[in-house]
Amino acid sequence: MTHRRRTTRPTALAAAAALLLAAAGCAPSGPAGPDGAARGGTLVIGATGKLPNTDTVIGGAGFEGKRLVSFQIYEGLTRYDLSRRDAPPEITGALATSWKVAEDRRTWTFQLRAGVDFQDGTPFDADAVVFNLDRYLNEKSPHFTEALGAAAGEYAGGIESYRALGADRVELVTAEPNGHFPEDLAHVLIASPTAIEKTGTKDFARKPVGTGPFSFVSQREGQRVELKANRAYWRGAPKLDRLVVTALPDAAARTAALRSGDVNWIEYPHPDDIASLRADGATIATNGYDHLWYWILDTEKGPWKDARVRRAANYAVNREAIAENLLHGTADPAHQAAPRATFAYDKGGDTYTYDPAKARRLLAEAGYGKGFATSVTVPTGGSGNLLPVPIAEAVQRDLAAVGIRAEIRTTDWTTLISAEADGRVALGSQAVAQSTTLFQSEALLPLFVGSDSPFWTGGYGNKKVDALLASASASPDRERRRADYREALKLVTEDAPWLFVVNDRNPRALAPQVKGLVQPQSWFLDLTTVSVGS
Repeated sequence: MTHRRRTTRPTALAAAAALLLAAAGCAPSGPAGPDGAARGGTLVIGATGKLPNTDTVIGGAGFEGKRLVSFQIYEGLTRYDLSRRDAPPEITGALATSWKVAEDRRTWTFQLRAGVDFQDGTPFDADAVVFNLDRYLNEKSPHFTEALGAAAGEYAGGIESYRALGADRVELVTAEPNGHFPEDLAHVLIASPTAIEKTGTKDFARKPVGTGPFSFVSQREGQRVELKANRAYWRGAPKLDRLVVTALPDAAARTAALRSGDVNWIEYPHPDDIASLRADGATIATNGYDHLWYWILDTEKGPWKDARVRRAANYAVNREAIAENLLHGTADPAHQAAPRATFAYDKGGDTYTYDPAKARRLLAEAGYGKGFATSVTVPTGGSGNLLPVPIAEAVQRDLAAVGIRAEIRTTDWTTLISAEADGRVALGSQAVAQSTTLFQSEALLPLFVGSDSPFWTGGYGNKKVDALLASASASPDRERRRADYREALKLVTEDAPWLFVVNDRNPRALAPQVKGLVQPQSWFLDLTTVSVGS
């Protein structure tokens, strides 16, 4: 049966090194394996914000919530290969072992992995895939909700029909050619039909069940999630016994928790704390990944409507000083639209150096020789936002030096992104400061630089960029997509609808007893290799 979908739409804390070394008190270690590495133990992670809804795709806590919770419980037909440090991750098989696309570039056939069970013992098969797609895309499904449909729409919204081809294969047909469809499906998470039918969709988040490396134990909604190793995981059992993720939005509180032993891993330690944490024995893991911290400028009215003004602002910013002096090497300066650790980055596209004199000349050419006043809304925190207010203050000082007087208006992350989703700017500013990803999911790129984005993007639009994005999206050839994306982002860099500031290096601090992390060039992580020793 073919299922056709119905569309819907700071300050460093002083503490003795002994406290940090005691962080392994979070968990006993298990016995050593044949390679001498510790087995077992409990990893306790201090996250930077609220934890996600544990029902598959609903999430709601950005990519941090997805990497630490959702991707640990669930999998899609595909997954990111997070096993290497030296290149952006590529897509590989997860619940599917292989796939092919027909000549129409719309009809995809996925061969499913045999012998996989959900964490409740339910066998995984083609019917389970169809059940989950019904839940996301079929309004007539008893398990469909508008919230699920809206969340799944980001990655599965282009699926026109789907059906099982026996127990071990599924056919998915997209409405339009989609070359990055296998990547999209890494985010279309598959849950146990048995568990959903038992609890109903309303209560499924209380007892979530997937096929991932860790299974659910308990949670305090939004604040703490405890998981245990899935010993029957098809890639091999994780080395850990338990994984606990706790919300610690305050950077000082995260550092204090690591030093006291309440946690043995923290996401994004305050840059000012890094040197002392290293001195106390912590490992600071960093790597470039698909990240940009930037200002979206209102290109429809006022001074920011003139591209010369936008370019002037970009030449006014001392990114190197922000990356090194403020962020202490935990970020790289961003000289163009494409983040450094992406497959579309081209070093030859680096454009905006620190050149205040050139900034002043461009402002004078545009008729703003005496400068102008503007405003920017800045979140006080949130997934991937680094130190948003201090960074914005540094940019504010650089802009003031060339005559651009920017008022900073602060709000919380949820308010900021909710306003953007409604097509407006929180607090009515002429710019928004935030972080984003461009290539961790190619499906999202048109939302940021496409002319028809439903989000507030400063009103930016360039038909040549639209055409290049469409060409890239339709092609299953990764090299073709790379070329199109590079050309598109070269145009975005020239148009300067954004103020490009830094690319984060994704720092995290680990107690000495935490071993085995491979820090990839990605927002996401493979925690199956991690262990906690004594």
